[in-house]
Amino acid sequence: MWTVLAVCSAFLLGLYDAAKKQALNKNGVLTVLLVATALSTLFVSPFLRFGPWEDHLKLALKAVLVTSSWVSGMVGLKLLPLTTVSTIKGSRPMFVVIFSIILFGETLSWMQWAGVVVVLAALFLLGHTSRSDGSVQVRKAGFIWMGVSVITGVASALYDKHIMQGMEPLFVQSWTNLYITVLLGFCVLVEAIRSRDIAGDGGNGSALLSRSKARMDVAESSATADASRARTAFRWDWWLVVVAVLITGADALYFFALKRPDALLSVISVIRRGAVIITFLCGVVFFKEKNIKAKSLNLLLMAAGVALLLIGS
Repeated sequence: MWTVLAVCSAFLLGLYDAAKKQALNKNGVLTVLLVATALSTLFVSPFLRFGPWEDHLKLALKAVLVTSSWVSGMVGLKLLPLTTVSTIKGSRPMFVVIFSIILFGETLSWMQWAGVVVVLAALFLLGHTSRSDGSVQVRKAGFIWMGVSVITGVASALYDKHIMQGMEPLFVQSWTNLYITVLLGFCVLVEAIRSRDIAGDGGNGSALLSRSKARMDVAESSATADASRARTAFRWDWWLVVVAVLITGADALYFFALKRPDALLSVISVIRRGAVIITFLCGVVFFKEKNIKAKSLNLLLMAAGVALLLIGS
């Protein structure tokens, strides 16, 4: 039963990634994450019942881990090629599997191990065949940010297994979403203040420079401020509601799957990475993306790995 819930969660997660890409046409990443998470919190608000303060501290820590993973991943994506980012992110399930065995004593059958290996191989190959999709210069800082994203993402997944042993799924989802909304709101506020300061510095400093240089600095400052404001400015888009609905469903199914006493975090984590199959299909049908043939072979390999996991479970 928990494997079915994990597959359904992966399906919605794949649609969520595609819908989020569409929502990014009108709003910046931080804005989309903030609004979608706030709407998701609204959807599950009936389950915001008070509980022990110890539980709230645990969920606040989870919110910090999730927000850190999201924000650091965004910075890493800006600094590194898409190929590198996808390959690094593809390593998350491997670490989750390893630490699930070490920390929780999970054991996998030979078929489950085969499925894990096949999926991880497919993720690696998918990153390799995506080299032509991006040409951004690789920077050392980008690897640091992606390292933070992977570490906090893996920590969040392992932490989920721990806290779900004593809490109800919708209680965890509702309060975690609320705390993440507060943290993302703070990030957006900081970005907005930063963009305002950039614009102000451009105007004040120009009086001390020569006229030609001042004009150049003001233009650069204005462009930087405009770009920063574009990341935080909000324009209503119904795709934000779609994003919120999909992530709410995906998270709920994930938490309910993890709550099952016989559930294996290592298998659930790998199955959820199969969401890339749905995202890939949406990219082909709706976004007309390129380099399809080579990627299709990798996605078929991943589907075979997920099938092995389901049969073995």
